[in-house]
Amino acid sequence: MSKATVSASTSAAPKGVYDDVDHSEAPGHGNSPAAWTCVIVMLVGALIASIAFVIANTPIFIVGAVIMVLGLLAGWIMRKAGYGVGGSKLKNTGH
Repeated sequence: MSKATVSASTSAAPKGVYDDVDHSEAPGHGNSPAAWTCVIVMLVGALIASIAFVIANTPIFIVGAVIMVLGLLAGWIMRKAGYGVGGSKLKNTGH
C-alpha cells in the first residue's frame, strides 16, 4: 500500500468546463401537462407490469410495457403540441 497523498483539487478538465454543458440557467423540474401525463401513464404501466411479473403472467407484463411506451409517446406528442415546459399552449405565470 502506498503512503503517497492524493490531492482532490486537481482535475483533468479545465475549471468550469464539463462536456460543453451550460450551467448558467436552472434546469427546471419539468412541471408541465406533458411531463405529468407521461409520468402518470408510465407509472400505471409499470404497476401493471410489476404485478404481472409477480404473478408470472407474460401477456399482461407485455401490456404493461406497451403502456409505458405509450406514456412516453404521449408525453412527446404533448410537448410537440405546445404543452411542454415553455410551450405555446401554456400560460406563463412567472413561477
